[in-house]
Amino acid sequence: MHSEVVASRSADQRDSPRESRSGTPQLDAVSLAIIQQLQEDGRRPYAAIGKAVGLSEAAVRQRVQKLLDQGVMQIVAVTDPLTVGFRRQAMVGINAEGDVESIADALTAMSEVEYVVMTAGSFDILAEIVCEDDDHLLDVINKRIRALPGVRSTESFVYLKLKKQTYMWGTR
Repeated sequence: MHSEVVASRSADQRDSPRESRSGTPQLDAVSLAIIQQLQEDGRRPYAAIGKAVGLSEAAVRQRVQKLLDQGVMQIVAVTDPLTVGFRRQAMVGINAEGDVESIADALTAMSEVEYVVMTAGSFDILAEIVCEDDDHLLDVINKRIRALPGVRSTESFVYLKLKKQTYMWGTR
């Protein structure tokens, strides 16, 4: 009976993104192709994606929703912060003592922090910050980031001009 149920499932149900034992989503070639289509144009209609990847519009809609629910991808409008009123953007390298994850968690809770990554190398954490102006940036770094327990030192890299910001690395 079990084999009949498995055999009766459609191909897009069998191959849709599901989690491995480790909890990491397993993506098949069709899901990767859908992601690539959306990276090229986040507003591409599901019908057009379906035609490109060989699925129905409804099947694409289901797969996209599952990819969103699993946290595999987001569909967002990407802007240049400098053109929408945020006059200061910086990358802040942070050296820490003790629990790096607790510092990273505190950074992610700050609305000005757009990107947090724990690293191996000269810094324990890199955080990208978007602020209204220099005074705002100083306040975030000096009064909020440096005040976090475990932060030993920071080094700021102020952006002068954004030359490239894409999310088109594909799905290799």
